[in-house]
Amino acid sequence: YIRVSTDEQAERGYSQRDQEERLRKYCQRYNLIVKKVIYEDYSAKTFKRPGWSKIMIDLRKYKGQCDLILFVKWDRFSRNTAEAYQMIGTLRKLGVEPQAIEQPLDLSVPEHKFMLAYYLTSPEVDNDRRSINVFYGMRRARKEGRWMGMAPIGYINRITEDGRKYIAPKKGEAEIMVWVFNELAQGRYCIEQVRKMANKKGLKCERNNFWMIIRNPVYCGKIFVPKHKDEEAMFVQGQHEPLISEALFYAVQDVLEGRKKKMKTRVVFDENIPLRGFLVCPKCGKMLTGSASRGRSAYYYYYHCTSTCGFRHKAPDANAKIVEKIREFALPIPKLQLFKEVINNIYKDKTRMKRVATQQLKTQLEEANKRLSKARELLLIGDIEADDYRIIKAESESRITRLEAELVASSQNVSIAPALWDQAIENISQLDVLYEKGSVEQKRKIIGSMFPEKLVFDGFNYRTARVNDALGLIRLINNELRNKKDGKNHAFADLSHQVTAPGIEPGSRV
Repeated sequence: YIRVSTDEQAERGYSQRDQEERLRKYCQRYNLIVKKVIYEDYSAKTFKRPGWSKIMIDLRKYKGQCDLILFVKWDRFSRNTAEAYQMIGTLRKLGVEPQAIEQPLDLSVPEHKFMLAYYLTSPEVDNDRRSINVFYGMRRARKEGRWMGMAPIGYINRITEDGRKYIAPKKGEAEIMVWVFNELAQGRYCIEQVRKMANKKGLKCERNNFWMIIRNPVYCGKIFVPKHKDEEAMFVQGQHEPLISEALFYAVQDVLEGRKKKMKTRVVFDENIPLRGFLVCPKCGKMLTGSASRGRSAYYYYYHCTSTCGFRHKAPDANAKIVEKIREFALPIPKLQLFKEVINNIYKDKTRMKRVATQQLKTQLEEANKRLSKARELLLIGDIEADDYRIIKAESESRITRLEAELVASSQNVSIAPALWDQAIENISQLDVLYEKGSVEQKRKIIGSMFPEKLVFDGFNYRTARVNDALGLIRLINNELRNKKDGKNHAFADLSHQVTAPGIEPGSRV
């Protein structure tokens, strides 16, 4: 087994050719047959190495055909004492003895175990010491304001003439990042919308990474030093050029954490002209506006056109006419019950497959829970091993988690709509009252929900190309009920569709 790591090969000259030469000479001296040579370029901190994995596969596959694994020194074998002892035990079970030709040990001699501990611990201590030195060196660099590692988006890694590394603003990306922070601070768009707009500008950044970079203080010139032992976490002034100010950075953090309320554009409407923005001129088709004219003792409100057609009408008259228009849709609750039944039947038909799928998920979830309970009982009575139970438990819990998530998703909104129908019917039955007593904002909401298109007011009546689909259906049902003479609703075919027309065969009865 021949192993090197990059730093060792460079610093100590542990070349693979040199190791192989010494190992082959050893085999020739003791008449050992070389079955296989494994080359490794990997760290010895763990046995999860490609070359070593191949060795273990061969040893298990051809058990009894190999009795030695040779390497130059014990640090070629491992630099982790605990894992090394465990691996030695595994090799012995396979009938294989690990041996370092330059540090030979007879592990059957108890005293040699002291030397084995030394040979295994020494490289591990060396690794740990180097790791500590690297850690404190990087921490010292952070305290001095240097960014460690790959430059974040918006910056690029540079090296000075004397070999010192630093980060500098990257042309193009830096400008986009400045735009990102300014846009987020205003709170006009959600974070995902800002990310997509930045991507269109040329920023290459995925969603998860975007969340990380907009919280990184490096953009305002700060370097974060994490907590370590007695030292608390801190921010230090960086040596790099900041892209944004600290005030802008913390303003963005306030928006992200909900401490800063997002600005909302608010339009103030006059309660005397609530229909401004909903009316169309009957003469020229342009939008009507509303305003007040000052008289001798009061203000008089009008809806009028801004074009040269000169259309103008008193606002109180138009306001009263809209109440009459709304009253046409305000039906008594008993008449609206039929509409509720129609919607209920349609809703049940539309959600039938979803309810079936939900029931199937509940059944599968119940079966998964039963399987887990059964496995627990078998473990208690000793019919299955603990390892088998852990496997069953992991599989069952994973399946239960997925099924619960699917069940929650499939159950959403299935039972919400029926609970809202009674309140909706009550509101529809008194639309005119709600409109007259509501605030100007509530009046505009009612108008906007009832009439998806603009209204045309000619001074006498309102005309609209289309009303809300639900209200249109209610009106249609009411008109059909009003025209019934014999108690049968012919238009909606309330009779069974299975009835056959009279002909050669006798007609069906219901």
